[in-house]
Amino acid sequence: MSLSSSFSPLSPIKVGIVGTGYAAKRRAETLIEDKRSHLSLVTGHTADNLHNFCQSYQVNACDTWEALVTDNKIDLVVICTINRDHGKIAKLALETGKHVIIEYPLSLDASEASELLALAHQKGKLLHIEHIEILGGMHQAVRQYLPQLGNVFYGRYTTINAKHPAPRHWTYHHQCFGFPLKAALPRIHRFTDLFGEVQAVNCHYRSWDTEEGYYHGCLCDAQLTFSDGLRVDVLYGKGDIFMESDRTFELYGDQGKLIFEGVEGTFITEQGSQPIELASRRGLFAQDTTMVLDHLCDGKPLYLQPQSSLYALKVAEAAEQSAQLRQTIKID
Repeated sequence: MSLSSSFSPLSPIKVGIVGTGYAAKRRAETLIEDKRSHLSLVTGHTADNLHNFCQSYQVNACDTWEALVTDNKIDLVVICTINRDHGKIAKLALETGKHVIIEYPLSLDASEASELLALAHQKGKLLHIEHIEILGGMHQAVRQYLPQLGNVFYGRYTTINAKHPAPRHWTYHHQCFGFPLKAALPRIHRFTDLFGEVQAVNCHYRSWDTEEGYYHGCLCDAQLTFSDGLRVDVLYGKGDIFMESDRTFELYGDQGKLIFEGVEGTFITEQGSQPIELASRRGLFAQDTTMVLDHLCDGKPLYLQPQSSLYALKVAEAAEQSAQLRQTIKID
């Protein structure tokens, strides 16, 4: 059965959004501008934020996410809320016959995420996991230059976000945010998308805790060994324990090197260095949203299958297990 069979400009997709943050705002703007969709309901954690959101986008508020998800007038649920709640919201949405867009991660538990993919298939509904980094300029540039690197044998991805002071925010809460490499899944997904299967993971994790589940700093360092022998170091940290931020992505091959420092990219070979211009990150949530509407209304393929996000989540779960057990985890 085609997902596009019941949607047309005369019968637009009725959408509900769970969340009122940056991603929710960018999606709301796109949904309002596109005649194929109608933004019907929004809900959020904070009453003031929800009120301001509804005022800005002229949309009706819903008291709870349960009420929004089970509303029989909604066709598509967009989930842009705290990571802890992703899985249970997606499950109820699929059980009540809704299509789903969800910001990564699909769940903080890989087994639950696998069950959700099976449920979406059973119900014949779309379950799209956003990974806009795959659409972004850096990833597209890496794909373009990758063949010129020859045999890639080492990679490194560092993302350090210094914050002074560290905010008392859900992204600094153990349960709400989750294990850092699950919550910040693209740090792994970039590599699995490019290089495939991971053979083993060794990971160390430390947090500087405050109270009530919050922390003011964390550091997560994982070493990934791929099936073809590629070795990758993934470093993620944030908070007031760092003096300065650092965002560096590197790939080393036997014929060249790629390095991205912030938005500055360079391709290096024996012949010299070549600067790489990156496209702006602006508009990626709009692009992702439009591609979902294209898929639902016209049957066009999406840029990503949910199974690839699930695989990256399984690698991140192995990293979490490694950090807990303090040993290398093999991945089947």
